[in-house]
Amino acid sequence: MSATSRPEATSRAVGTGRVPPPPPAELRYGGKFSKNPLEEAAFAAMVRRLPAVLSRTARMAWAIDRRAVLLLAGCQLAVGVGAAVQLTATAHAMRSVFGAGPVPDRLHQALPALLVIAVAAMTGRAATALSSYADGRITPLLTTEADSTLVEAVCRIEAAARAEDGCADRQEAAEMGVVRSHFMIQDATRLTAAVIRMVTASGVLTVLHPLLLPLLLLAVVPAGVGAVLHARVTYETHYANVGDRNVRQNLRGWATSAKFTDEIRANTMTGYLNFWYRSISERIDARTLAVAPRMLRIVLCSSAIGGVFLVATWAALAWLVSTGRIEPAIAGTAVVAVQTTLAALSQLVTNGAAMFHTSLYLADMDSFLDYAAERAPKRGESAVAGPLAEIRVEEAVYRYPGKERPAVDGVSLTVRRGEILALVGENGSGKSTLSRLLAGIFLADKGKVRWNGRDVTGLDPDSLWNLSGLVPQSFAQWPLSVRDNVTLGQPREEGDGLVWEAVDAVGLTGAVEELPAGLDTLLARELWGGSELSGGQWQRLACARALYRKAGLLILDEPTSEMDARGEHTILRKIRALAGDCVTVVVTHQLVNTKIADRILVMEHGRIAEQGTYDQLAAGGGLFAELLALSTNR
Repeated sequence: MSATSRPEATSRAVGTGRVPPPPPAELRYGGKFSKNPLEEAAFAAMVRRLPAVLSRTARMAWAIDRRAVLLLAGCQLAVGVGAAVQLTATAHAMRSVFGAGPVPDRLHQALPALLVIAVAAMTGRAATALSSYADGRITPLLTTEADSTLVEAVCRIEAAARAEDGCADRQEAAEMGVVRSHFMIQDATRLTAAVIRMVTASGVLTVLHPLLLPLLLLAVVPAGVGAVLHARVTYETHYANVGDRNVRQNLRGWATSAKFTDEIRANTMTGYLNFWYRSISERIDARTLAVAPRMLRIVLCSSAIGGVFLVATWAALAWLVSTGRIEPAIAGTAVVAVQTTLAALSQLVTNGAAMFHTSLYLADMDSFLDYAAERAPKRGESAVAGPLAEIRVEEAVYRYPGKERPAVDGVSLTVRRGEILALVGENGSGKSTLSRLLAGIFLADKGKVRWNGRDVTGLDPDSLWNLSGLVPQSFAQWPLSVRDNVTLGQPREEGDGLVWEAVDAVGLTGAVEELPAGLDTLLARELWGGSELSGGQWQRLACARALYRKAGLLILDEPTSEMDARGEHTILRKIRALAGDCVTVVVTHQLVNTKIADRILVMEHGRIAEQGTYDQLAAGGGLFAELLALSTNR
């Protein structure tokens, strides 16, 4: 908790009878679907991740741009060969420089080797530049592929899965995998380049004297262990913060959205939201800072151990020279080889740890993609035969994940083309859930839902939904043009004629014509050049896109809740006019609107409490009559 947020909240509470708000609840990424990939991973198992990540990176890159991958591989090989050539030429140059004879003669003898060193160095730099070019060709496409794959997986997942424990947190964790994919090629390139340089330099070093390489490895291995352990601690902190970070991100969006400005300010929520946001941010920071001493200990221990062995390496080289076991010319080459090997090993450690770090986030992304694939619709491939004539529900039961009581409990009904069915009842009675079962958005846990006699679980969902038009209770206000808000990116050959027909059907023609660019107007005031509609106009537009589809099943969930009397009358009249061509389901709390329905189902606790026409139910003395009386007695 910050030093400023609590006093501010306290001062606002003084004299108003209010108390300071409590801090946000502790949130942890968990649930039966979550699994920390480090829970059972030993150090050796973590190191074994690297070849798998490299292999996966290579496969993904190969699928995206084979020429760039071949260029990248060629550059890596050129860097390695260049390093070997430089060290070999250095040995020749050293022998000439430290040989007998006048200095000019010795320099003249060393000149060819020096030229070879210069050419090899330039070749290495050119290869590095080309490697960066190849990386620049692959990385954007790879990141886009990872991002698009994740978005597609989320869009394909069963609607019921979105309510499952931990689904949102798993998705947020997977998002980090997309972020890390931006560094995959760069880290893999640097890692393989370091391996090649290390192998070539180590080979030269071993030839010079077998004792030097083991000592040098001992100098760097502790740093490698420390880097991997450091990455592990970093990921553990990330994992602990996933839940809080997910909530904070959502809260930030709500608090800063222009759509909620009036509600936030008029209800004096600004201070509370700032306090809440700062509190949860400080809790995230506290977890991060809590592991800082642990990270410091890892770095200090690994650096100290590595430093001891590095001193031993230089001491061994000095001893070999002083005892005459290697000649000064070879010692000079050994110094260069040690420096090259040490740099390569350091790069290997750094980028190996980065690849390991990336592998953890990719594991989260893979886990979510596997989960999404498992929870994607497992249905048949058959298309709906002919126009929709009938939907039959047989003893359907549906329970939301984590809920004990079913939202729909043993409902049976039949609704046919040309019929308007109204679903009414109190909040939580199962109206909206039943409408989603009719549309095949939810699949019944028990019982059957049949379209034209075919179980929806055996039908291709896209063919099913191609025949559906839905106006949900919480409809989207897409930041798209008016046209795209109506067509949802599915224009027809008739062009704008059908668009204007749908707009006119909901009484929105005048409002659209007054917009700066008509159908091309961007409906997003927060974006430059955009415009905004009122709540009622947005709802009319949502109805227009459902009507535009000319669907066999039309579901309208509270379609007039934000409209004025004229708009409501226009929509209801249009629904009545279109009823002969489709199955129409209207979910509403405004019972007077159910007069347009051929049949009314009154829902209570997930079951059908009563059904009939408006006149029958209004005079029946049941739940409908009770609710109708309450709605008129105000």
